[in-house]
Amino acid sequence: MSNFYAYQPQITGDYWKGPFYRLEAEGFECVLADARQVKNLPGRPKRDPSDSRWLAACFERGAVTSCFVATEEFRVIRLHTRYRRDLTGERSREKQRAEKLLESAAVKLSSVVTDLHGVTGRDIMDHLIAGERNPKALAQLARARARRKISELEAALEGAEFFTPAHAALLAAMLARIDRVNAEITRLTEVIEALLAPHEEQLQQAESMPGWGRRAAQDALAETGTDMSRFPDGAHLASWAGRTPLDNSSGKRAGRAKAKKGNRYLGGLLGETAVAAGKTQTREGARYRRLSRRRGKAKACVAVGNTQLKVYHKLLSSPGMRYQDLGPDYYERQAGTRRQIAHHVGKLGALGFEVTLCRIPGPDPSEPSATQVA
Repeated sequence: MSNFYAYQPQITGDYWKGPFYRLEAEGFECVLADARQVKNLPGRPKRDPSDSRWLAACFERGAVTSCFVATEEFRVIRLHTRYRRDLTGERSREKQRAEKLLESAAVKLSSVVTDLHGVTGRDIMDHLIAGERNPKALAQLARARARRKISELEAALEGAEFFTPAHAALLAAMLARIDRVNAEITRLTEVIEALLAPHEEQLQQAESMPGWGRRAAQDALAETGTDMSRFPDGAHLASWAGRTPLDNSSGKRAGRAKAKKGNRYLGGLLGETAVAAGKTQTREGARYRRLSRRRGKAKACVAVGNTQLKVYHKLLSSPGMRYQDLGPDYYERQAGTRRQIAHHVGKLGALGFEVTLCRIPGPDPSEPSATQVA
């Protein structure tokens, strides 16, 4: 009878990855443990050797459950998607630096042009670097809809005389860096497309959700993988991603219900998709608008992200299924139904009847149909 070995590292930054991947490749059963699961258990020793033995005993008793670890295929994919997201953030910061530089030289271009780094904004900045300082000549570079704002552009560019050669040199360096980052993001996107080519069906399923585009679907798939059986249900996936409130209650004391810490890349993605869905005439858009009015936009983002992950889990758990919206009037229809039920039950009760209601079973959930996830 062969001996059974299990390796259980405790999460500490990225230091667990090397031993974990090596032992996993050698055929050992590896379980990644989160210290929060055993933080409040009594008897925890303070020294590393005894702490390791105590964690092993907790694992044998079933007090420690395994954390999610991506498969080898998706580890490589998420390296690319995470680097692309980091580069996108760096590009945004560089664009903000360029805007501040123009503001410091009394060039108020961003107050008129919607996208400072669009065709019109970029052309004007290139001419400023080349030495053009005439506001009228610079304003005539406007393209498409920006030509309606030529008089406003002239007023915004009146401070161009304060744009010195030193400003021009700095702006040229910033724009060159933005171009390099754009080229790197384009190259990474091509690699990611090739890596995710075998999972085109799952990408199409995720893209069918409101507020989700190709890049959002790629980033989400890289973080969660395609095997939804690793998460018992959508609520577990939402909890792992940090899109659920954190319960810190102790006895009668109720702790602050902040959102728990989760996967920061998936959390950032869901913040973007939640806001995008809030601008659509869909059920999720209606949910975002209802919650933002009552609880604020931050809580609405978390709640809609929770809903989106439940829908995402349902879609990827059902091959061939696509998102079918329940309509922006979903909540009004639900409230109307509840009012009608209460009215008729009350009338029958007044006549001396005891009413028991039972919902008629819906269609077979195994059949591809509308995703009705709360």
